[in-house]
Amino acid sequence: MTKKHLLILWICFCHFANAQQKDFVIPDSLSTKGYEYFSKNILYKERDSVKEKGYAKSWLAKAKLEKNYGQMALAYKALLYKSNKKSQLIYADSIVAAAKKTADIELIGSAYMTKGIIYYDRREQMNALDNYLIADEYLSKTNNQYLIYKLKYAIGLTKFYLGFYDEAIALFKECVNYFKQENNRAYLNSLHSLGLCYNCIGKYELSSQTNQLGLSAGKRYKNLEMQSYFIESEGVNQYFKHNYSDAIKKLTAALPQVRHNKDFANETVANFYIGKSYWSQNLEEKALPYLKKVDDAFQKQNYIRPDLREAYELLIGYYQQRNDKQKELYYVSTLLKVDKLIHKDYKYLSGKIYKEYNTKKLLQTQRDNEQFWTVVAFIIITIMTIIIAFFISRHYRNKRLFATLMNREPDTVKSLAIENGNKEMELDISPEVVTVILKNLEKFEYKKKYLDKDMTLGKMASILNTNPKYVSKIIARYRSKGSIEYVSDLKIDHIVALLKNESKYRNYTNKALGEEAGFGSTQKFTRAFNNRTGLSPTYFITALKNQ
Repeated sequence: MTKKHLLILWICFCHFANAQQKDFVIPDSLSTKGYEYFSKNILYKERDSVKEKGYAKSWLAKAKLEKNYGQMALAYKALLYKSNKKSQLIYADSIVAAAKKTADIELIGSAYMTKGIIYYDRREQMNALDNYLIADEYLSKTNNQYLIYKLKYAIGLTKFYLGFYDEAIALFKECVNYFKQENNRAYLNSLHSLGLCYNCIGKYELSSQTNQLGLSAGKRYKNLEMQSYFIESEGVNQYFKHNYSDAIKKLTAALPQVRHNKDFANETVANFYIGKSYWSQNLEEKALPYLKKVDDAFQKQNYIRPDLREAYELLIGYYQQRNDKQKELYYVSTLLKVDKLIHKDYKYLSGKIYKEYNTKKLLQTQRDNEQFWTVVAFIIITIMTIIIAFFISRHYRNKRLFATLMNREPDTVKSLAIENGNKEMELDISPEVVTVILKNLEKFEYKKKYLDKDMTLGKMASILNTNPKYVSKIIARYRSKGSIEYVSDLKIDHIVALLKNESKYRNYTNKALGEEAGFGSTQKFTRAFNNRTGLSPTYFITALKNQ
C-alpha cells in the first residue's frame, strides 16, 4: 500500500470519527449535568466501558456546544482512555489542539505530556521524547508539582531506555519521595522503575529490597496491579545473581498477568530472561523457544532494546553449530535490522535529551542560583582581597627582613674572659673546665665542625672533650640558646654568608644548600632557614640576584 493510499485512509478515518462525534446527541438523562459530574463519573480504569464512554462523549458535546476549549481538552482525554490504541493518537492530537486554544500553560503542558505517553506506549520513543520536551517547556513555568513529577518520571523512563541509569535513578528517587504521599500507583511505578535501574548497574541487593518494598506497598494499598511486574523484576534480578531456577520460577509466574495486560514489551523481557536462564544451565533446547519470542516481538511489534539483541547472537551461534545455514542467515539479517533500529533511536534520543532537556535544566538551575553565586562571588572577592593584602604585607615584611639580614653579622664567639665570677658558680662547673670548654667551642666554630651532617649533642660533647650535660649548660649560658638551635643557627649563618659572598651558591637548589650545611633533609634546612632569618631560602636567593 502506498503512502498516498495510507494518507487517504487516515483522512477518511478522522472524518468518520469527527462525523460520529458531530452526530452524537447528549442523552436526556445527561443533558442537564455539569462538567464536574462527568469528571467524577469517569474512573479511567476500564477501557472500552460503554457507560463511561457515553459520559465522555456527552462531556465533549457539551464543551463543543459551549466552546469551552479547556473542558474539550479534558473530555478528549477521557475519550482517549476509553478508546482502543488505534484511536488514542487521534484523541491525543485533539487534546493538544483544544488546549492550545486556551491560555492555560498547565493544560497545554499536560496535553503534550499525554501525547508523549501515548507515543511511549506505542514504543515510538523519538516522538514521545519530542512531546515530553515541549511539555517541559510549559510545565516548568507552573507550580503544579504533580504534573512536574509525572513528567520527571517520563523523562526518567527515557533515560532508562537510553542506558543513563545513574541519571534515571536520581529522577526515580525524587518521584518515589514525592508520589509516596501523593499517588499510590505512581509511587509503585516509580519503585518498579528504580528497582530495574538498580539491577542494570549491578546493585542487585538494592534491586531486591526495592522490589520487596513494592510488593509490600501494593498489598498495603490493596493495589495489586503492579505485583506481577515486581515479581518479573525480581526474576530478572535473580538471573543476574545466577539463581537461574528461581529466576525461571518468578518470571514464569509473572507472565500470565503480563500477557493479560497485553504488555508485549515486558512479556518479551520475561521470555528473554527465561531463555537466558535455561541457556546458562546448558539447557539450550529449552531456551530456544523463549529466545525466538524476542524475534516474534520484533517482527510483530517492531520492539527491541539493546540487552535483548543478545537473543539473536545466541540463536545465530546455535544454528551455526548445527550447520543450519538458512536459519543462521535469517537471524543474521534480522540482527542487522535490529542494530540499525537501535542505532537510529539511541542516536536521536541521546542527542535530544542532552541538548534540550539537560541543557534546559542546567540553565534553569543557573537562574535559580544566581543570587547564591552572587554571594559566593562576593565571598571569593573578599577572600582574594585579604589574600592579596596578606601577600603585599608579606612582601614588604620580607624586604625589611632581607635588609636587616644583609646588615647583620653572624654571632661572634664571646671572649674567654670571665665577666662575672658568679656565672661559673651558678653552672656548678669549675672555672678551669668552663675555660677549656669555651676554648674548644671557639675551635668548633672556627673550624666549622657544626657543618658535620646531623650534628648531635653527644657528637658535639665528644668533639669538645666533655660530657653532653656540660655542653648544654655552657651553650645555654654563653650563647643563650639550646644546643640544637645553636648548631642550626651556625649552619644557617654559614649558608647566608656563602650566598652573600659567593654567587655560585645562588644557583644551588635547597637540597644542595641543605647538604652543604649538613642538614639531614631539605625540609629541615628550609624550616631552620625560615626560623633563623624569617625568610625562605628561595626568596633570599631571588632578592640577592635582583640586587
